[in-house]
Parts: sequence; C-alpha cells; structure tokens
Amino acid sequence: MSDKSFHSWPFFESEHRSLARGIEEWGNANLGTVATETAEVDDSVRALVRALADAGWLRYVLPKAFGGITERLDVRSLCLIREALAQRAGLADFAFAMQGLGSGPITLFGTQEQQRRYLPEIAAGRRIAAFALTEPQSGSDVAATATTARREGDSYVIDGSKTWISNAGIAAQYVVFARTGEAPGARGLSAFVIDADTPGLLVAERLDVIAPHPLGLLRFEDCRVPATAMLGSPGQGFRIAMATLDVFRSTVGAAALGFARRALDEAVEHVRNRMLFGARLADLQATRMRVSDMATEIDAAALLVYRAAWAKDKGAERITREAAMAKLYATEAAQRVIDSAVQLLGGAGLLAGNIVERLYREIRPLRIYEGTSEIQKLVIAGQILDTD
Repeated sequence: MSDKSFHSWPFFESEHRSLARGIEEWGNANLGTVATETAEVDDSVRALVRALADAGWLRYVLPKAFGGITERLDVRSLCLIREALAQRAGLADFAFAMQGLGSGPITLFGTQEQQRRYLPEIAAGRRIAAFALTEPQSGSDVAATATTARREGDSYVIDGSKTWISNAGIAAQYVVFARTGEAPGARGLSAFVIDADTPGLLVAERLDVIAPHPLGLLRFEDCRVPATAMLGSPGQGFRIAMATLDVFRSTVGAAALGFARRALDEAVEHVRNRMLFGARLADLQATRMRVSDMATEIDAAALLVYRAAWAKDKGAERITREAAMAKLYATEAAQRVIDSAVQLLGGAGLLAGNIVERLYREIRPLRIYEGTSEIQKLVIAGQILDTD
C-alpha cells in the first residue's frame, strides 16, 4: 500500500484527512472493474459520473450555495480526490476532473441564473460538462484563438472550431472561448456556456488517443446563442480561462501523483517477489537505488502540488507560478517513476493490460493538456523575470 504519511502534513485540516480516507475506501470498493479499454468508453464515463454523483464526490466541484460541500472551491479537496481516483482508475479521475474543469468557469464567473441552471445538475451527474479552449492552430497560444463570436442584436453568432475537447459528444454543455474583438490578442476573447443541442454546434470528429476517453473536434457554423450565454463580461475570456486553470492545474499534478504512487506500489510488490540470481530483485543495489529515486520524486511532487493547493485555499488571488510548478514537476516526475516501474517489471511491464503498461499510456497526456511542460516553464520564468 502507498505511503499515507503525507496526510499528516500541515497543508491539511482534519476534514481533508477524513476526505482522503473516505475517497480511498470508496475507490477500493467501487473502482476495481472499471472498463477503460473498450469501445464503450462513452458509456463508462457516463456511468462513472453517475457513480461519483451518487457517492457525493461531485459535490466538491461546486460551492456550498449550489449543493457543494465547501463554501468555495477547495483545491486541496479536489487534489486529494483526483490523486485517490487516479491511483485506482484513470478514467474515474478523468470523469471527476472534467465535471470540475467544465463547471469551473460557471462557478467562478457565472451569473446566479447560470449557476442555478447548470451547477446542481452537474453535481448530480445529470449534466456532463466540457471546457472548449484549444483550436487546431491555437493550443498553448490562447491569444491566437480564431473562433469568432459576433454580436447580432440580443445574440452572438459563433463560427470556428475547437479540438482535443474532452467529453466531446457526451457533454450536455460546453464552456467555449471565442474572439469578440474588444482588443487585440488575448484581451479580445470572451467565454460562453453553450448547450450541446444548440443548432450550429457539431461534433465533427471523434479522436482516438493512447489513453482512451471521449475526445473530439467541435465545429461551430452560424451557431446562435443568446447574449445571456456569455460568462462574465465581453473581453474577459482570457481572465476566465486563466483563473480556472489556476485552480485545476494543481489537480493535474495530483492525478499524476496518483499514477506515480500506483506505479511504485506495483514495482515494490514485484521486486519483493521476483527472484533473480538466487536473491530477491529487491535485494539488488541497483533496484534499491531506483526505488529510492521513485519515492523521492513522489514526495517532492506532492510537496509542490499541495503547497499550490494550500496557497489557493488560504486566499492567494493568483497562484500562477505555484500551480505551474506543481503541474510541471508532478507530471514529469510521474513519467519517470512509471518508466522505472516498467523497467523493474521487465517484459511483464510491456504486456497490454498490465497496470504499469496502462499507467505508461495514461501519464503521457498529462504532460501536454492544460499547458504543456514547456509552456509551464515559460509561465514560471515569466513570473520570476517579468514581475516587479
């Protein structure tokens, strides 16, 4: 079993420790047979969203005023839940995370009417959420967003496309970022919440990746939405996107931690039982050095993740640098830890269906989505060099 001593760190309150125990017990009891490699991945995500809602875990993705657990989003709770889910089933972590990321802009910037309409339904698992920012020619470069939203009377007409959109095809609504043109670059973007059945919104293509989950390309063709679909104010889209990512980037690091802890568990179990040259693999010095490095990287990543989450929960308005450090280090470290687990398992680690083989595929996208590792480095450097 993974080391749980980090639960005693001063980043956490008693309620966080109780939460950690609860989500681990629930995960152990309910996630042992999650289907992640089938053509029915859409149905698996729908079932997981319902299960997470029924157990009350989705109440952590929205504030208490709309049925949530905490007064406002508690990032430490989100991180603990994602870490525990990822340790047991990557698709369960995905289902939880997207309910949070897809509803985050509504929680942070929505009107009371928008919040009342969407948030309780998302927490109840009756509406699946999605966040549509990336475009074919503008992933890391948000300022290059080309999708447009032009004002016509009491409506906006949206044209363009979004790609690599998680939950494409099964979401009930999408938070969409489009250019309204109040200023050049990032300052001319706005955000809208658009129901999936809105005429002119098409799921043009489904995308298959190495760690299966619902993913696709959206196309907007004369997609007309009421002006009341806008989140916040015109031109506020970039701020909305960055504020949402400030919350959820740390949780990506937490998911990476879950993957890494599971990989270490699997490796330790293997080397304790594998015999080589008349001794346990665990008794070889090279094995001990590798396991030591794996454990150290996990603890270092955890410190960065929960430092960022703690800072946000304690009132920091922006944790751009801390969140970028957490995501960068945790995802890169988890890749190294999982690679070491594959190496320690040898040929068994390459077998399709082996846990570490699955982890090897699941960790790779985390170094890309919500800002690549290279972008995180630029963000960190910008916070250090370009801030007075």
